[in-house]
Amino acid sequence: MTGGYSDATIWFVILVLGVGTYLIRWSFLGALGGKAMPGWVLRLLRYTPVAVLPALVAPLVVWPAATEGQTDPARLAAAIATLSVGVLTKNVVLSILAGAGTLFGLIYIAG
Repeated sequence: MTGGYSDATIWFVILVLGVGTYLIRWSFLGALGGKAMPGWVLRLLRYTPVAVLPALVAPLVVWPAATEGQTDPARLAAAIATLSVGVLTKNVVLSILAGAGTLFGLIYIAG
């Protein structure tokens, strides 16, 4: 028994979530995968990664768990460096290196 829940309950929740996740993915890939989509849908889908990645990264920059939710100047500077290098060079590897170098450098300097 884990955390007040029986093993059967935990496995039931895992299985239901697995089936739900499969059905959500199938609804796009299985049901719509063989059909041609309108041009406007394809244009909008091109922006999905551009919208999702900042949504995943922003909370880690503004409320980082490493500082117990306090905004950290090193992480903000690293995000700005990453964004700046990415916009200027259009190079993902350079952007990652700039952000990582800025973050580790400022954390090292701050002690």
